[in-house]
Amino acid sequence: MKISMHGAIALQAGLCLIAANAAFAQAAPTESYTYATYHVCDLNQQDRADEIFGQLDKPILDAAVAAGTITAYGYNAHNTGGRWRRVYYYMAPSIAALLDAGKKIADQVDAKNRKLSDEFSKICNAHDDYIWHRVAGSIGTTAPGGATFSTYFVCDATREVEADALVKQVFAPVYEKLVADGKLKSWGWLEHIVGGQFRRLATMGAADMKSLMAARAEVVQALEDNPLGDTFTEICDSHADYMWEVRNSNP
Repeated sequence: MKISMHGAIALQAGLCLIAANAAFAQAAPTESYTYATYHVCDLNQQDRADEIFGQLDKPILDAAVAAGTITAYGYNAHNTGGRWRRVYYYMAPSIAALLDAGKKIADQVDAKNRKLSDEFSKICNAHDDYIWHRVAGSIGTTAPGGATFSTYFVCDATREVEADALVKQVFAPVYEKLVADGKLKSWGWLEHIVGGQFRRLATMGAADMKSLMAARAEVVQALEDNPLGDTFTEICDSHADYMWEVRNSNP
């Protein structure tokens, strides 16, 4: 398979955000960038694409994680959402490392079996590429579980930093409690670096789809009466939801 290289809040609330940001910065994890390719595939042959990924790509990617070329990768199958049927992603601590890794892995995949690589490309013959940067969360540091819920946001570009601060102040404690309680495996809030219309990505992983949806219901309930949640939706007022089945990941 080929790897594509291809208004405002009141002053008091604003001061709270600044304090929250400062506290978060002290505990922020290492830098993490994600190259994600969202595939549009032939519905009748997408299971064959999964077989090819497992046979061709997975061993190379596991070796790349072991060697430190990338820090994590994942391959997910569409459960519910829009036109994207598969998403493949890998992570590294910088954009340069991300791009270098992508080329190296792509070369190894083609050298191993170009025929299988081309077969995958015929099955999944359209895609959208994004590069994301982790702003908050544990994504990429622990296994996501068996299912993930991803929300892709369209946001006001002039207020995206404000949205990030709101996530750290309002959303993060809810997600972290769910992780501590064992109801979520991981969560993340990522900012757009390169790609299409979506400017922010919220994602969370759980052991299975039922656990995932139960955790999401708790998130919605915890935030429904918070006025800062309304401020967030003013900034990021459009979104697309996807539910993914995790087929391969490391970690």
